[in-house]
Amino acid sequence: MGERFADPTDVRERLSAADYLADEAVAVALFLADRLDRPLLVEGPAGVGKTELAKATAAAVGARLIRLQCYEGLDESRALYEWNYRKQLLRIQASPLSSGIGEAGWSSVEESIFDESFLLPRPLLEAIRAKDDVVLLIDEVDRLEVETEALLLEVLAEFQVTIPELGTLRAARRPLVVLTSNSTRELGEALRRRCLFVPLDYPLPAREAEIIRVRAPGVDERLADDVARFLQAARRLDLRKRPSISEAIDWARALAALGKLTITDDAIAATLPVLFKTRSDMETATRHFLGAGATAPVTNPTPRAT
Repeated sequence: MGERFADPTDVRERLSAADYLADEAVAVALFLADRLDRPLLVEGPAGVGKTELAKATAAAVGARLIRLQCYEGLDESRALYEWNYRKQLLRIQASPLSSGIGEAGWSSVEESIFDESFLLPRPLLEAIRAKDDVVLLIDEVDRLEVETEALLLEVLAEFQVTIPELGTLRAARRPLVVLTSNSTRELGEALRRRCLFVPLDYPLPAREAEIIRVRAPGVDERLADDVARFLQAARRLDLRKRPSISEAIDWARALAALGKLTITDDAIAATLPVLFKTRSDMETATRHFLGAGATAPVTNPTPRAT
């Protein structure tokens, strides 16, 4: 059982020290995930701070972050382990078997090339074998194919992995596991049962302004408030990609760097590329915020006269 945090208040204070502002629900869930040795599944749209929560948690407890970035086609050799075939081949070539002595020594050679010195651990096995404290981030788990989810079940159930040539390897100290999902597909029930669940969404303007002030301390407080309100309106538009919290922070910094204390038409026109990352989204934002006849500045934007 983990005891990395004293209570949920301790969670919030230590995450705040790592520049992550967590609400009570997140703090309680993270505290219980640690105490119950359960993975924490954090689900929500892209850009709401799911990955940052794992990073801040590692910083808060002084643990090493190990990240498994999920993607379609991820297999066991990339998630768990693979054998160092080049090193094995060199070992075979250096053995008496390769000098024509015969097959008698093959069994000893075979045994020698399948020990841990020839193993290449990937993130899951690296977390299992770790002697230090670890936060394991399994990022965008919803990108995995349904069949590949099964790779995680043995690890998340008992935090062990079975390697045919070596047997079952068990974690000496269970990592704190954070899974993130953008809800691009429904996760399997078996995986969900093993986790504590936290839904995340974009913060309310007051909380986002607070986040901006923490992460960009040089930004004027009133500008931080204006940026947060603008982002709330922008995310209601029909966009391919809604601006993330990190992009809101970048935008506030960009406005401050340009000497802007308020959000004006020329400030919006000059800084659209900070918030909107596709041509269609820039055009949508331009029409909505700068007028129906305005054209989205794709390169070298020219501010509209005010």
